[in-house]
Amino acid sequence: MARAHWGCCPWLVLLCACSWEPQPWPQRTYLPVTVVNTTMSLTALRQQMQTQNLSAYIIPDTDAHMNEYIGQHDERRAWITGFTGSAGTAVVTMKKAAVWTDSRYWTQAERQMDCNWELHKEVGTTPIVTWLLTEIPAGGHVGFDPFLLSIDTWESYDLALQGSNRQLVSITTNLVDLVWGSERPPVPNQPIYALQEAFTGSTWQEKVSGVRSQMQKHQKAPTAVLLSALEETAWLFNLRASDIPYNPFFYSYTLLTDSSIRLFANKSRFSSETLSYLNSSCTGPMCVQIEDYSQVRDSIQAYALGDVRIWIGTSYTMYGIYEVIPKEKLVTDTYSPVMMTKAVKNSKEQALLKASHVRDAVAVIRYLVWLEKNVPKGTVDEFSGAELMDKFRGEEQFSSGPSFETISASGLNAALAHYSPTKELNRKLSSDEMYLLDSGGQYWDGTTDITRTVHWGTPSAFQKEAYTRVLIGNIDLSRLIFPAATSGRMVEAFARRALWDAGLNYGHGTGHGIGNFLCVHEWPVGFQSNNIAMAKGMFTSIEPGYYKDGEFGIRLEDVALVVEAKTKYPGSYLTFEVVSFVPYDRNLIDVSLLSPEHLQYLNRYYQTIREKVGPELQRRQLLEEFEWLQQHTEPLAARAPDTASWTSVLVVSTLAILGWSV
Repeated sequence: MARAHWGCCPWLVLLCACSWEPQPWPQRTYLPVTVVNTTMSLTALRQQMQTQNLSAYIIPDTDAHMNEYIGQHDERRAWITGFTGSAGTAVVTMKKAAVWTDSRYWTQAERQMDCNWELHKEVGTTPIVTWLLTEIPAGGHVGFDPFLLSIDTWESYDLALQGSNRQLVSITTNLVDLVWGSERPPVPNQPIYALQEAFTGSTWQEKVSGVRSQMQKHQKAPTAVLLSALEETAWLFNLRASDIPYNPFFYSYTLLTDSSIRLFANKSRFSSETLSYLNSSCTGPMCVQIEDYSQVRDSIQAYALGDVRIWIGTSYTMYGIYEVIPKEKLVTDTYSPVMMTKAVKNSKEQALLKASHVRDAVAVIRYLVWLEKNVPKGTVDEFSGAELMDKFRGEEQFSSGPSFETISASGLNAALAHYSPTKELNRKLSSDEMYLLDSGGQYWDGTTDITRTVHWGTPSAFQKEAYTRVLIGNIDLSRLIFPAATSGRMVEAFARRALWDAGLNYGHGTGHGIGNFLCVHEWPVGFQSNNIAMAKGMFTSIEPGYYKDGEFGIRLEDVALVVEAKTKYPGSYLTFEVVSFVPYDRNLIDVSLLSPEHLQYLNRYYQTIREKVGPELQRRQLLEEFEWLQQHTEPLAARAPDTASWTSVLVVSTLAILGWSV
């Protein structure tokens, strides 16, 4: 269905968006030039709701696989509301329409949504259900697409509505899709391809055998494993594509039994070579049968009629699959055996990921060198900088694009932890301000994510202190030795301690897992309460920060491998080996705050950077970058006390030698 747009100057925009407060003209210049008129779309959606006898319809912000990033044809919430933020739930009744989102997106939602929509500055199912109970009559039906609600989310809605005389209704045909019609972007159809053996840790046959072995050892004896997360199928078969922004996945499910392998995907996207690679022409236990993606629900329902037990990871299985499996035939864990196995990299996968980080460091160093020369000219802005960073990465061997939207933030914009510039809205980079760069790349051998914060001028004493305390937190966690099987949340505070000592803190997580040419934010590894215990072979980011609202932001992020620790006495202990190889900004380090142990760690790390990245820069004749690297990895020395302090020490020592009391 065609959608009308109101072309608005800033004055007219204020009339379009009823929640905006009048502002003096100088403050209006950042407002968007268009606001989407959703009246026709909402009218059409309500007509579809009437045909289904619905009083309300829930429109989540996700897709059928709980992807962090979603494809354009799955951006239903954004299309129906006009609000393009990545987090938020919309609900439409016959008379009202509302969006719930968190504080990161309040301003954006107010600027993008028209007067058909209410903005609720809350998140979670509870405020949504509270609103529903006041807006729809008793006996009303609340519709939803079961493929867009996780099991946990469905249970929370169902529990909250119990006893209210309102009923949740699962409708497998998405009503927004019906209204969207021919304007909806098509499903991607680029080829699904197999990774070269050089970039895989194990063959797909070895991985399948490993999962089957776990099935046989499971006390509940599952007969099948169902994989719903796209990264699970991509990892299991060493297959990749480009259906999801920043993630090399393809729309798929897998049903693996002890005697069959069923891969649900678009078969037309597989070349004859890839079909041969999957042994798809046979029907044995090591033959992958390709079935149509749209048939997964019916096929699982039919399989569940037998004497079977289906093992699922509840974190990534949507209600649309869950509801067709009898509960007595389910074997549930928070994460599937594939998700758990994938979290621990074998020796080859570790080597591949480390190699990708060396090349990634070259790209970041090239960019930092370029910035030092060009920022003083006043010709660089956040957006053009981000584009150049992506360009440098794209020139690296085995590059397959960025792993997320580059965060290129100058001055006060860096105080927004997940800010990204646009071509229309950005700031100039200045030698007088701090600059935060959080970026990463996808390579055939690994995924990268690194953050560095720099200042080309004279930082304030507070900026240096805050930066150094963030650095200390990074070091303290990176060098920590802890018992094997310790949960990340148990050690996360070490990254905050130096900040806490000064009454400072940060409001985001301290780290996340990372994949081998998979997700940049790979669950279930990390430092949050719902992450699994740390184990040898896992990779995680370590990324403390500090953000001064309206002024600046600091984040220092490295990727680290969990390795065995060498301890004085025998025992099972772990520590981290950092595999990011870009030096920190010496201009922002207050050496007087660093202990001898911190200095020793930093200098050892800098020597590692020289050994890993230096030869690569020389091999490629990047001599200017090599010289920059040498300068920025010079050993740091403890700052000597001032003259007055030394004089006092000398006087006290002399008096003590003479036997005089002091």
